[in-house]
Amino acid sequence: MTAPLLQVENLATHFFTRNGVAKAVDDVSFTLSRGEILGLVGESGSGKSVTGFSILRLVDAPGRIVSGRILLNGEDLASLDAEHLRAIRGKRIAMIFQDPMMTLNPVLRIDTQMIEAVQAHTSLSRSAALERCREVLAMVGIASPDERLASYPHHFSGGMRQRVAIAIAFLHEPDLIIADEPTTALDVTIQAQILAEVQKLCAGTGTALIWISHDLAVVSALADRIAVMYAGRIVEQGRTAALIEAPLHPYTRGLIDSVPSRNKRGVPLRQIAGMAPSILNLPKGCAFRPRCARGDGACLTPPQAAEHRPGQWARCFHPHLAEIRSEVPA
Repeated sequence: MTAPLLQVENLATHFFTRNGVAKAVDDVSFTLSRGEILGLVGESGSGKSVTGFSILRLVDAPGRIVSGRILLNGEDLASLDAEHLRAIRGKRIAMIFQDPMMTLNPVLRIDTQMIEAVQAHTSLSRSAALERCREVLAMVGIASPDERLASYPHHFSGGMRQRVAIAIAFLHEPDLIIADEPTTALDVTIQAQILAEVQKLCAGTGTALIWISHDLAVVSALADRIAVMYAGRIVEQGRTAALIEAPLHPYTRGLIDSVPSRNKRGVPLRQIAGMAPSILNLPKGCAFRPRCARGDGACLTPPQAAEHRPGQWARCFHPHLAEIRSEVPA
C-alpha cells in the first residue's frame, strides 16, 4: 500500500495568553494521499485555519506547536529549521489565503511577482519563468495572459485576483496546497468556476489539497473526504458521501440539518442549541456535551476517535448508528 503524502499525528498548537492557554488545535490527526482533496470544516474559531498554519509552521507567538508530528513524504516538518522550511514553503507546500491581497503586492505588476516566486526556488531565466507564468494563468482560466501579466492587482476583480493567487500556488506543482477559505468573499457563480478549476488542476497534477471552509455545502461538492472540527479537535472524518448521508457525530448532524436546502419551505431551520465554547475555558470531557441532546455522564470523559464504520471515524460515545442503518442503502 502506498504511504500517504501527508500524515498529521496528534498535532497540538496552543496560544499562551495572559488569560490562560488557548488550545486552538488539540490532538488533531489525519492523513492525505497524493491528488486527494480533504475538506476541513467547522464553525469560526474551531481551529481550522490554525491547523493549516501549523502544517506550514507559520504560527506566531504567543502560539506554539507543543506536540505532534507533521510528516510530508516521511519528513517531519515540525522538527525542521527555518532554512529548510523556506525551501519547502511555496515549492512543496503552497497556501492560498482568504484575501488574495495577502498574497499579491499592490504596488508590483503581476509578472514581477510571479517571476520572483518562480526564481525563488529554481534557476530558470526570466524568459523561461515568464513562460511558466503564462502557462499557469491559462490553467486557471485567465484569458490574454500577456495582458494580465502586465497589470497590477487593483486592475482585477476579486475573483480574478483569487485566480492569480491560485496560479501562484500551482507555479511549482507542489505536493500539497492549503486553501484557507479562498472563495468566501466571491459570488456563487465565480465560486463554482474556481472550485471546478481547482478540482481539475488537482486531478491533472496530482497535487493534494486541504480546503478549509465553514461552508459544508461547498466542501461536499469539492472534497474526497471531510474532517469536521469543533473546539480544536476533529470530531468526525470520512468519505464525503458517507459523512453527508449518514453522519455519526451529533455536531456533524446538526451542521447538515441546518443547511437551508435540506429543509422544507415554510419550516423553520433547525439550529444547534447554544454557542461554541471559548477555547480558553473548554467544558470537561466532550466539548460539544453542553449543546448535545445525547450528552450524559459518560461524556464527562474525553471521547477517543473510533472507527464506527469502515473509513468513518468519530469522537463520540453516542454516535448516530441506528440512523446509519436506515439511511444508507444496502
